[in-house]
Amino acid sequence: MSVDSLKDALPAYAKDVKLNLGSLVTTSSLTEQQLWGTLLACAVATRSQRVIAEIASEAADALSAEAFTAAKGAAAIMAMNNVYYRSMHLIGDETYATMPAKLRMTIIGNPGVEKVDFELWSLAVSAIGGCGRCLESHEQVLRQAGMPREQVQEAVRIAAVVNAVAATLEAETALAAV
Repeated sequence: MSVDSLKDALPAYAKDVKLNLGSLVTTSSLTEQQLWGTLLACAVATRSQRVIAEIASEAADALSAEAFTAAKGAAAIMAMNNVYYRSMHLIGDETYATMPAKLRMTIIGNPGVEKVDFELWSLAVSAIGGCGRCLESHEQVLRQAGMPREQVQEAVRIAAVVNAVAATLEAETALAAV
């Protein structure tokens, strides 16, 4: 089980996705923990059992147990936060922004790994979740911590590609039943 297995499973019409997935893993400017944590958090965010299993298998070799757990935690907390903050924004009444969320989010303050890594994973998951408020918030924290825009962009590219892999493989499974 691995990223290579995912690449091999992609159909010919998804050649660009396949090439992008390979490129992300081999040419990353992120640290190994940042890269594999982002891949894992994004895989979990896609909800695709196959993508989660394949990426988790390889990520387990690249990440400490704490980082593996924190990446899953980023996906979990952002699954909640992306819905909440996107909804508060889309309602269009800024009064909601002044109201306490009353949602427990302690993992964000104490993720068990370097805060910048957790923020990067949260940003990538938020790209999949489509929450502009969360993207803005996590990008600000990353930039204030000194992360270059190119690395922020890379995390979003990872999210886009992992999401495309999951969507393509899930579609192929559904189409095979037709």
